[in-house]
Amino acid sequence: MRSLEVDLGDRSYPIFIAPGVLSQVESFAPYIKGDQVCVVTNDVVAPLYLDTLLASLPNGLKVSTVVLPDGEANKTLDVLSTIYDTLLRDRHNRTTTLIALGGGVVGDMTGFAAASYQRGVDFIQVPTTLLSQVDSSVGGKTGVNHPLGKNMIGAFHQPNAVVIDTNVLKSLPPRELSAGIAEVIKYGLIADAEFLVWLEQNMAALLACDAEALAYAIERSCLNKAQVVAEDEREGGIRAILNLGHTFGHAIETHQGYGVWLHGEAVAAGMVMAADLSARQGWISWESVERIKSLLKVASLPVEAPENMTAADFMELMAVDKKVLSGKLRLVLLSEVGKAVVTESFDEQYLKETLTTC
Repeated sequence: MRSLEVDLGDRSYPIFIAPGVLSQVESFAPYIKGDQVCVVTNDVVAPLYLDTLLASLPNGLKVSTVVLPDGEANKTLDVLSTIYDTLLRDRHNRTTTLIALGGGVVGDMTGFAAASYQRGVDFIQVPTTLLSQVDSSVGGKTGVNHPLGKNMIGAFHQPNAVVIDTNVLKSLPPRELSAGIAEVIKYGLIADAEFLVWLEQNMAALLACDAEALAYAIERSCLNKAQVVAEDEREGGIRAILNLGHTFGHAIETHQGYGVWLHGEAVAAGMVMAADLSARQGWISWESVERIKSLLKVASLPVEAPENMTAADFMELMAVDKKVLSGKLRLVLLSEVGKAVVTESFDEQYLKETLTTC
């Protein structure tokens, strides 16, 4: 068992990382305060792991289940309402606990339902994809998409616990695994140059789902994120560095249609664009850009934006990014490999060149 804590004072919570932890009642019992639970999952994960989770819940609970349709295209207000429908139909009160069993979409939607149902109830994250294990399940960001922008409707709402069972990754398709590795690489680029070197040396083991390599990468990623979240819970400052590549990546996802590009794939291309712009600014070398592209390629991730996206497409979609303040676009760039900065002090001509050439 690997464990760490997100330090938020009286709202601190643990992250448990271990094979088989999904089957252990002690993973859940201490974090369920009332006698009601609602498990939210999707139609891909439910046949694989729902029964295991239900068998791990303490006896005597009144349990409801919600099975959502899978995919980013279903991360909408309309689909979110099916969670509320079940909570109201089964008369869940303010002591209920929601449990998110699934990837980032399930986690974000369950968390938002928990944040808003009766003005806030408890929830537990049980992420089943690598991307959600290392990123979206930690930190309390919840929400849904809008046709005009990704994750523009949501709330900050921290879970009671994050339960990460590394065994579930054995059922993950290779494309989904690679998408999760994009977020793992991100941590090396923004704050952990030593980890980036480890990733370059151990990428083959990660792609082969080596249990020890995956557990270490998940723990190191969660530790990096937990430290940033503890310092800046609501993204008033340093937390924004966690969005390296995301402003470009979210524009790709919105333009292509949610789910056409996986989130991690879009972030990978976005990180190359951020590195390219950082090099044009003279902050990192072009050799560093090639190093980043090489690692992403080894991880079977895209390093170029979609061919059918123009610079104008990017600018229009990035204008509604959550990091825009007073009409000014802010971007997460690299001042060096292993250190990110949030800045609006970039040359707009260089940005146009990046958008045109990447």
